Amino acid sequence: MPWPSAAAADVSMVESSPPGFPTRAVGEIATRELLSCPPGTPIAEAARRMAQSHHSSIIVVEDGRAVGIWTERDALCVDFASPGGFDRPIREVMTSPVRTIDADASVSEAGIAFRDAQVRHLLVVDADGAPVGMLSQTDVVLNHGVEQYLTLRDVRSVMSRSPVLLAASLPLAEAAGRLRAEGVEAAIVLGGEGEAEPGMLTERDLVRLTAERRLDATAGAAASRPLVAVAARAPLLSARNLFAKHGIRHLAVRGDDGAFVGLLSFSDILATLQYEYIAQLNATLRERDEALIRSHQDLFLARAVIEASLEGVMIVDAQGRIEYVNPAFTRLTGWGADEVVGRNPNILQSGRQDEAFYAALWASLAEKGHWQGEIWNRRKTGEVFAEWLSINAIRDGQGRLVKYAAIFSDITERKQHEEEVRSLAYVDALTGLPNRRLLTDRLAQAMAAAHRHGRALAVMFLDLDLFKRINDTFGHDAGDKVLTETAARLRACVGEGDTVARIGGDEFVLVLTDLDDPADAGKVAERTIAAVKAPLDVAGRAVFVTTSIGIAVYPSDAEGVDDLLRCADLAMYQAKQGGRNGFQVYAPALNARSHEMVTVENRLRGALERGEFSLAYQVKLDLTTGRMAGAEALIRWNHPEHGVVLPADFLPTVERMGLMPELGEWVLREACRQNRSWQERGLPPIRTSVNVSPYQFRSAELSETVSRVLAETGLAAIHLELELTEAALVDHPARVAQAVEQMNRLGVVVAIDDFGTRHSCLAALRTLPIHAVKIDRTFIAALDADDGNGGDGVGGRDADLLRAIVALCHALGLKAIAEGVETVQQVRVLQEAGCDEIQGYLISRAVSPADLESLFNRNLLPVT
Repeated sequence: MPWPSAAAADVSMVESSPPGFPTRAVGEIATRELLSCPPGTPIAEAARRMAQSHHSSIIVVEDGRAVGIWTERDALCVDFASPGGFDRPIREVMTSPVRTIDADASVSEAGIAFRDAQVRHLLVVDADGAPVGMLSQTDVVLNHGVEQYLTLRDVRSVMSRSPVLLAASLPLAEAAGRLRAEGVEAAIVLGGEGEAEPGMLTERDLVRLTAERRLDATAGAAASRPLVAVAARAPLLSARNLFAKHGIRHLAVRGDDGAFVGLLSFSDILATLQYEYIAQLNATLRERDEALIRSHQDLFLARAVIEASLEGVMIVDAQGRIEYVNPAFTRLTGWGADEVVGRNPNILQSGRQDEAFYAALWASLAEKGHWQGEIWNRRKTGEVFAEWLSINAIRDGQGRLVKYAAIFSDITERKQHEEEVRSLAYVDALTGLPNRRLLTDRLAQAMAAAHRHGRALAVMFLDLDLFKRINDTFGHDAGDKVLTETAARLRACVGEGDTVARIGGDEFVLVLTDLDDPADAGKVAERTIAAVKAPLDVAGRAVFVTTSIGIAVYPSDAEGVDDLLRCADLAMYQAKQGGRNGFQVYAPALNARSHEMVTVENRLRGALERGEFSLAYQVKLDLTTGRMAGAEALIRWNHPEHGVVLPADFLPTVERMGLMPELGEWVLREACRQNRSWQERGLPPIRTSVNVSPYQFRSAELSETVSRVLAETGLAAIHLELELTEAALVDHPARVAQAVEQMNRLGVVVAIDDFGTRHSCLAALRTLPIHAVKIDRTFIAALDADDGNGGDGVGGRDADLLRAIVALCHALGLKAIAEGVETVQQVRVLQEAGCDEIQGYLISRAVSPADLESLFNRNLLPVT
């Protein structure tokens, strides 16, 4: 729809080409047909109109004025996961103000305007400001008249990054998010199931799907096909011809082996035109007058490219006077052509380079005819900036120096980024502390200083105890907050000349140099432990963290940086083994113990893959029927050198190494598989009990893991019993309660193991769907020692306590199971007390699955 005037922001235009230097105007190549809509138009309706008319943009018009523009690029922000996203009025998502350009402006000026405004569409207006058409980057590339340069350059020369590859099954909302996050216009969709050929997902496809209000689309369904590709070695002119032939703006780029190595767009070609003028400039200035006449078209093209270049160009005569500057020079320095022509280039000098620098520059020009490098110059405002400068000496046909051509770009931002990268190479990004590299440098310097002055220094190696559980429970954001706060507390614990470093994860190192006595390191360690364990506020909840510290002293413990850190690490490991929340001073004996533990750890890491674990089963006997009610699965490590290793000797190491989730799932799956195998062979169904670590019960994935294992093995949930310790219930009531509720909904039986060893929460036993309580073996063992009534153990204090526990279980609707039963006398007391089930060596030791089969359908109750 036409409108009388356009109130929009004009792009700052560079001055026109000099008189007598013809160039094509944008009004000649702009698309005359404009698409427009009111501000209240839904996004989907605007997209439908764009797709229907094959337009890449739509102007938003209110009261006859252009108030905004919505383009294919904006389609990346459509919420494809919500139906309401399609009905948002376009005024909420349009880009405003609309950038405009005069119809009389040159194509070269348009190239600079696109870069300066960071847009892909310019509204073309006439002298009165009325809109007459729309100019896109596509129009510029197809009408710039640079066929000669496109023939000389190949596709790979303009690729700046690897292609973004998307799986065909990726939901459309995630695919759009990837394009937006990567800052790209298109991505290659790999062929997936049902999609034999790859495709291309572009912003235009997102406009089409917005018009169709598609919520269920995938990247594969949305992609355009067939995928048009070009060889990386093909000339750019071939690529441009493919664009025109297929009416597309993106091409996949394939390498010699046929693999996708990049994407090529109109924007890439437009961006590379700025570099082409350098060779053309030198060539045209060297040729004789007759050659200039014969290559008039080439000279015109070189001038057009120079005018459109994003790099500053300055031509200086042999006497050192500026003859010409291009528009980019003005943009980068602030100096206009009328202000600098005829003046010496030293008006740009910043003063940062000395006379020797410029002497070397002029010597290179005299000897080699060129110079390039980094230089600091000053803008008209006085601001100093870094630039990459190339200077070429231009000579005539007789070899006489006639001009200098200087080409430069602003690299200030790149220099700042390089400085940041250098900083990041030595500083931990999260805490701001020195990282391992900087720690190594500082420790080496501190050791050298200590050696010179005959002093000692100490290294403290810190590791936060069970830090992984904080991440698992509260999330990684909370873990990061704990780390940053811990870093601040550690800084406060050391002197000004000491170093605090984070070397990875939850590991910190303190270098203490200001020590009168190496023994003072222990005082610092105590102060540090107290500071770390003070409560932390994380998301309104108090979190408590402890630390284990190892201390090593130079030069008594080690004389090298790596050796000293290793000694401190060994001592820290010993502190953890000693119960955590403490410190350990290095001693040579730790080396042997450390070597032994490392050997065990290395063997454990591959034990599961090598099939070195197996399960043994211990009978649970029903005291009423005398028959097997269930069997407890107990893991064994079949070590190739040490034979059968019991769980108490390796499970603590497994948990410390973080292997418990993987091993725990294997035990669960193997126990369920074995139970199902017994049932398929016609044996009576029994309950299989599996011990679940407190960590597993607190894990959010436990319910999902149990459901998956039951489904995979085909075992009914009622035949699986999970045992958790009383300590887990008491220490983590909320998370464990949630897990118990989830198991109850699945139909899985839950029992409390080691009952009576902690101050239990009876309210939890009353309210949670617990099915059974396993009375700890210490209560059972006490029955033999109890001689309160004639020596038979039936009427003593411990027997009374046992009856009370069984009665409590029955009152709460729970089964009472006694473990560790080893004598007939114990069985007699348990029968009288009404205990439901027993297990122990008197009935059966832990046996293999094959040996357990012989105990099915037998009365196993001993004579009492």
